Amino acid sequence: MNQLFHITKKSIATIMIVGMLFSCTNDSKKVRDFLAEKNLPIAVAKDAHHIYKDSGRITSKLTTSLLNDFSNRKKHPYNEFPEGIKIINFENNGKDSVTVFGDYALSYSKTSISELKGNVVVINHTDASRLETDQLFWDQKNKYFFTEKSFTLTKINDTVIGVGFESMENLKKYVAKKTVGNIVTNENEL
Repeated sequence: MNQLFHITKKSIATIMIVGMLFSCTNDSKKVRDFLAEKNLPIAVAKDAHHIYKDSGRITSKLTTSLLNDFSNRKKHPYNEFPEGIKIINFENNGKDSVTVFGDYALSYSKTSISELKGNVVVINHTDASRLETDQLFWDQKNKYFFTEKSFTLTKINDTVIGVGFESMENLKKYVAKKTVGNIVTNENEL
């Protein structure tokens, strides 16, 4: 009698589990909508290394310890890098490169605008220029940086300190606002 009770109990449990499995649907749109409602990422990547290529050439490398993918947002899909980001862009077949660091970043896919925060550093390795700030916006389509925060721009013999900065991605042509320091220019840069 006791054995019959255990067999019946196992059979009922098995039938219930099988019933639950067949009642589940695999509708990815519903899953994405659920994750968006709960403000959860659709994917999470740890220790991500991404290489971008154009016509077979490496154009940039992205490294991050944590990537949260919120591309399921209808109006403003984005990626979040809560533990920092490092990006190296290569120009002129790899002869020129610019490295960008930040403690936190958001990258919006529809607008190709990224925001970097906390210990943001941009280094142009070709002319040894270095920009440091607490917040930087990066227009990736137009290859343009801008900030309204305080900044320090260091070139070979010059240091410019100010509040508000705009430049091309390579830091060569720039607009520095509310500046302090000595600025040496040549006519070709103006």
